[in-house]
Amino acid sequence: MQTYEQSLEQAKEFLLTHDDYLVVSHIQPDGDAVSSTVAVGWLLSCLGKKFTLINEGPIPERMKFLCLSEQIVNMELHPPERSFKHVICVDCADFGRVGLTQQCFAPDVLILNIDHHPTNNGYGSATLIKPDAAATAEILYDLIHAFGFQWTKEIATAIYTGLLTDTGGFRYSNTSPKVMAAASELLGYGVNGPELSETLLEAMTLPQMKVLVKALNTLEMTPDGKISWVYVTPEHMVEAGAANDDLEGIVNYPRNIQGVEVGILFKVINDQAVKVSLRSAGKVDVAALAQTFGGGGHVRAAGCRIEGTLDTIIPQVIERVRQFL
Repeated sequence: MQTYEQSLEQAKEFLLTHDDYLVVSHIQPDGDAVSSTVAVGWLLSCLGKKFTLINEGPIPERMKFLCLSEQIVNMELHPPERSFKHVICVDCADFGRVGLTQQCFAPDVLILNIDHHPTNNGYGSATLIKPDAAATAEILYDLIHAFGFQWTKEIATAIYTGLLTDTGGFRYSNTSPKVMAAASELLGYGVNGPELSETLLEAMTLPQMKVLVKALNTLEMTPDGKISWVYVTPEHMVEAGAANDDLEGIVNYPRNIQGVEVGILFKVINDQAVKVSLRSAGKVDVAALAQTFGGGGHVRAAGCRIEGTLDTIIPQVIERVRQFL
């Protein structure tokens, strides 16, 4: 078992040895995924390497201020007409999270797996995994320091964005002394912390507000008050004019109710599948719970996709949560 320092060296070697990289993050990317994608792109540009940034779908509108974000290819609209032998996966807890982009991987692909999820199984020919890191952006902060490159305001803003979003504005239990020290350093490079907090954590679009209202109208709780959930249907999404990234943060509302141990958002994908987002107050390891359904994540924040209908999946998940309480 190699040390974290050895993993950093292995990652450096992977970036230095090859060229013509494909950089991919997980489907429906969040702040950490997007910031990690552009951070790797920035590293590769510093090394003079050729690279392509890609995601299965679009990145959230509120992330489009990040450097290099305009270079992230939306595979749904512009699928590359070639394959790549050297791939860097960032913030992908398991290989399946890369989605359709794996169609661009060559048969003899070499993968560098950079991630912070405890449920990551170590796929790839090289790995840089730190399960106790607050975000994948924290690992890239270390990698940038390992290379010794000069920090710019743009890359500092990208790394700060990943730290800010994955710690819930430096409020979650993963906000370590190292995270705060890194944030302090990044602010010193000119990062506008208050503006980023407003843009990424506070501001809401009208469709976001409308779909939140529809979700809260479905709010339910178990009789003991320890499990609470909401759901969103495709009809809700259409009526609110909402996109997938408008759902971010909704799962925190049932979780934030006093006495609730696990909050859940059920997002109906279609008649045969539901995406389940889980948030824990601390007592329940929702990553372990999600793994029983083929998902994964963190101890306090995880998710999975379950085949079936909403009316059969809700009681199934609630019963599984009860078993973990």
